[in-house]
Amino acid sequence: MASYRRPLFLRRTLLCTAAGLGVAGLLRGVPGRAQAQSQTQADTQPARPKVDATFIFAADVHACLVTAAALSPNCEAEGKTDANLVRHVRALNALEKKDWPHTIDGVPTGLASGGEPIGRPLGVVMGGDMTDDGGGQLKLPGEGWQLQQFANRYRQGSAPGQLRFPVYAGLGNHDLDQDGVPPHVDFYRREMRDYVEMNHRTSVFYKPPVPVTNFHVASDNYSWDWGGLHLVQLQRFGGDQTKNAISGLAWLKDDLATYAADGRPIVLFQHYGWDPFSLEKWDPEAHTFDDHGAGAAHWWSEDDRKALLATIAGYNVVAIFHGHEHPTPMIYRAEGLDLVKPVASYMGGFAVARVRDHLFEVALGRAYGDRGDVVFTHAFSKPLTG
Repeated sequence: MASYRRPLFLRRTLLCTAAGLGVAGLLRGVPGRAQAQSQTQADTQPARPKVDATFIFAADVHACLVTAAALSPNCEAEGKTDANLVRHVRALNALEKKDWPHTIDGVPTGLASGGEPIGRPLGVVMGGDMTDDGGGQLKLPGEGWQLQQFANRYRQGSAPGQLRFPVYAGLGNHDLDQDGVPPHVDFYRREMRDYVEMNHRTSVFYKPPVPVTNFHVASDNYSWDWGGLHLVQLQRFGGDQTKNAISGLAWLKDDLATYAADGRPIVLFQHYGWDPFSLEKWDPEAHTFDDHGAGAAHWWSEDDRKALLATIAGYNVVAIFHGHEHPTPMIYRAEGLDLVKPVASYMGGFAVARVRDHLFEVALGRAYGDRGDVVFTHAFSKPLTG
């Protein structure tokens, strides 16, 4: 492969328990006529929808305001400024008028779409760390400035410096690890999860701005389809139980069996990946976490990864898009999967991808300047089967 490479515990617990029971056990092993009927139904299933979906992926926005005019400590030095987010948003908005890269640094990209217009993306999917400190905590519970800043920039709208496309929210460790002041320890985690739910979960009484097909309240994982392409947002990572989170793996297993058992292509999104930073362990000699350590995992463990891999085994997973590590653009392969990680959003990074029935293409790029200009840095494509 080539690469340019809350709690409302009662509600959540009850829902999680019910999801774990599932319905599959009620349908197993029914012999005779029922089995024949099932085969007949399978033979008469309509062909799955065609696939031609273009989307943008971005991660690690790190909205950093703590007041209307002040940033968290060190944010300005790290480049986590509103000006950089505006530059990023302008670049994403301008992508639909740009072409797929035919060459990068004079080298052919091999993209079948090279030289063709990118066109309007179906949405922008976020890969976690929308905010720098749990939404921007205050001493007393209240909406944090960082979450407001994120929404002002990365929620579909027409205001200057605001994205023009539907946005699919995703959370990372910076959104979920920050404890509030007792007794409101979980307040800001709940605020971030509520933001995801209110943007995507449909109810009898409420239609969200970006509705999805299948929303799991217990884990805030969700899925949707663009034609014959199935997409799943797994938040920090599939199976996360950090800080009393409830694993969504049982939900994921049911979701894939329900919506993707016909072999259609699947794209997964989460915050952690298989890159060295995501795989850090405690190094007792260096007294820190690094990629040489042999101690406890820093972010997610080998058992976590095995559980996720076991859940998605046998399905047509085209790629996993992730964030977490900031400066390095990556398109790489691990555990038989193709993984895509752009540079952090506050540094201008993004990925634009196109999935068709028999082809996957992706290009990584960065924003530069203040007029929506971009430079493409890496590209990758592969044929699809199934």
